[in-house]
Amino acid sequence: MAEKALKTSIFSWEGKDRKGAIVKGELSGQNPALVKAQLRKQGINPTKVRKKAASLFNAGKKIKPLDIALFTRQMATMMKAGVPLLQSFDIIGEGFNNPNMRKLVDNLKQEVAAGNSFAAALRKQPQYFDDLYCNLVDSGEQAGALETLLDRVATYKEKTEALKAKIKKAMTYPIAVIVVAVIVTVILLIKVVPAFESVFKGFGAELPAFTQMVLGLSYALQEWWFILVIGLFVFAFTFKEAHRRSEKFRNTLDRSQLKLPIIGDILYKSAVARYARTLSTTFAAGVPLVDALDSVSGATGNVVFKNAVAKIKQDVSSGTQLNFSMRTVGIFPSMAVQMTAIGEESGALDEMLSKVATFYEDEVDNLVDNLATLMEPMIMAVLGVLVGGLIIAMYLPIFQLGNVVGG
Repeated sequence: MAEKALKTSIFSWEGKDRKGAIVKGELSGQNPALVKAQLRKQGINPTKVRKKAASLFNAGKKIKPLDIALFTRQMATMMKAGVPLLQSFDIIGEGFNNPNMRKLVDNLKQEVAAGNSFAAALRKQPQYFDDLYCNLVDSGEQAGALETLLDRVATYKEKTEALKAKIKKAMTYPIAVIVVAVIVTVILLIKVVPAFESVFKGFGAELPAFTQMVLGLSYALQEWWFILVIGLFVFAFTFKEAHRRSEKFRNTLDRSQLKLPIIGDILYKSAVARYARTLSTTFAAGVPLVDALDSVSGATGNVVFKNAVAKIKQDVSSGTQLNFSMRTVGIFPSMAVQMTAIGEESGALDEMLSKVATFYEDEVDNLVDNLATLMEPMIMAVLGVLVGGLIIAMYLPIFQLGNVVGG
């Protein structure tokens, strides 16, 4: 077994070239002395070589699935270009601004340099590389087609992350606007409404019921706002813990999400797309269908589909055709079942499943765009009711001021 590789870092350097001009840049190396040696080989006389400090904003930056997708695509590109594996790690690691991602790539390099396979190195980082990822890379290494398998994994990760981004886009916009509207309403109730109250006291007449209700709400918020804030934090914490600890709670939430209007349809079609994309990727990599269904089970992201895939795996293991079992479980759309049947009959199952995935990914994209268009008038209506209602409540007594003065 080879000696464990030393840790590399990014160094900022400054020096003079052969013509005496001042030049500067960054270089990856194990220590300043080796970096200076590399620079001298290039005809540069180094005057300053310092380890690059992590940016304040990037120091604690988490590694996101999108970073893993980018890493995979770059590795696939390097392998296709014939760049050696260890050198690929160096090149790719330097390209990441996130120090945690550079550290992850360096750890992988050290494992491979120590004599482990790429798949074995990946398996030591399970929080970033799941079983599906590791199994596909392992298949590629054993078959001598790592660049092809990495390309498929990269495509799979990119499609999956694009799908997640579309769903987040559908959820984030309306939630953000409604949260801002609620915050503005609370500020009006706590700060603005009490200012009107002193004006109302001089009217000498009974205030309208709607105004009295708003004033009562304002009193309650001023008196109990801290209890409301604590209650919101307790609810958020309880929800998060229940979701993390209770499988029953997560399952109930998954089933409920699919029944939501509009949003449920987006989540349903995205689960079908993930099912088809994952099964297509694994089957195309030469993984047996029964084993491929194991990977698919956890990739759908919803317990309803997870249970259905488990049932499909049992059926396929006993000799049932995939399309017949999909029809039997009763949650897959007819188009997906029919395309699967065509794929099985023609011997091009992976290609047909890829087309199913692409179709439903496009469907999700269209639904998200339609949702954004549909939500705009609904959000304006919510804002109108909240803010407009407060304004009407505050000005109703002023409208009646003429009658009070006349009396």
